[in-house]
Amino acid sequence: MAKRTIVALPGDGIGKTVLKEAIRVLDASGFEAEYVHGDIGWEFWKTEGNPLPGRTLKLLEEHKIGLFGAITSKPKDAAAEELSPGLREKGYVYSSPIVGLRQHFGLDICMRPCKSYKGNPLNFIRKGPGNSIEEPEVDVVIFRQNTEGLYGGVEWSDPPDIVYEALKTHPRFVKNFSSFPKNEISVSTRIFTKKHTERILRAAFEHARNYKYTSVTVCEKPNVIRETSGMMYKMAKDIQKSDYPDIELWNTNIDAQMMWLTKNPENYGVIVAGNMFGDIVSDGFAGLIGGLGFACSAQFNPDSGIGVFEPTHGSAPKYAEYDVSIVNPIAMFESACMMLEFINENEKANSIRSAIAEVISEGKVKTYDMMKMSGKPDVIAKGAASTQQMTDAVISRL
Repeated sequence: MAKRTIVALPGDGIGKTVLKEAIRVLDASGFEAEYVHGDIGWEFWKTEGNPLPGRTLKLLEEHKIGLFGAITSKPKDAAAEELSPGLREKGYVYSSPIVGLRQHFGLDICMRPCKSYKGNPLNFIRKGPGNSIEEPEVDVVIFRQNTEGLYGGVEWSDPPDIVYEALKTHPRFVKNFSSFPKNEISVSTRIFTKKHTERILRAAFEHARNYKYTSVTVCEKPNVIRETSGMMYKMAKDIQKSDYPDIELWNTNIDAQMMWLTKNPENYGVIVAGNMFGDIVSDGFAGLIGGLGFACSAQFNPDSGIGVFEPTHGSAPKYAEYDVSIVNPIAMFESACMMLEFINENEKANSIRSAIAEVISEGKVKTYDMMKMSGKPDVIAKGAASTQQMTDAVISRL
């Protein structure tokens, strides 16, 4: 059987480190693949004015699967200052390459599982009856609509006249904003389409059914954002009633959900939300299972079969400069497991997760975050495992 080709997208900072370690784990699991390098990230913004070169898009079009490390992303003005001198004042405007990937390939379904490992010292705990300590098991999967909403990129500062005049047709804009000069107004849109709202809802319900979750929660704000959040919840009710009557449909507001996730996180199974709220609630649940060192994600288009798999942490450039890497690579390993499942290599994904679980449960090898240390170079001398040592420990169980 021919080896599968994976597009390796190291990106910036610690992304380069954790991706290399994930490939070591994949090799140890018996997964046979060829990895082709894809250019992406800050270096290519500075030197080419494009953090997502067309040659990288072509690689993903050809090979379908990308394993992604992390990127550096900065505000527009700060990004412009770091362009090579020869590229300045030529109209280049920075935009996130990961958002560009999502929109170019229609990777509208984002899946972020948050499942606690037994024995992880960073797991959420709470007080129970009689001052007892409870450690609820967290097993939540967030489905985030990945291409629309507030991250859709349709926004303006000093909007064009045609946009400004259109806004003035809304009575609330006239009442609250029309007295301000146009050049003092910035506008971001929140666009939901029925097509992609239905896709993310059905993906959530299908996952719940396939993996025996009893509920799907729509986490939005329909009492205030009536048109977009309201449309998602109405569609969810219709879909649940017609096709998934065996699965309960719950409705929470994003602000209340952030309170409840530390009150009764074990009550939730599958959560579905728009782009911004899905981003927020998935980071919240990730905090309950150990933080960004354990937070993985998949983003894919079921029609094209293209998928990109990445940890949700950033590039952390400070840590990338350390002589010995101290960062926790488990989020990257988990993202690699999601990639394996996407291409029907479930047995290898399960073996890697079992190895991770054994290392965590044994408790002998812990990165600095698991030891609740500040991320400084001296943590290795204080007993924390390096990135490579954590990888070695997982591989030893494989």
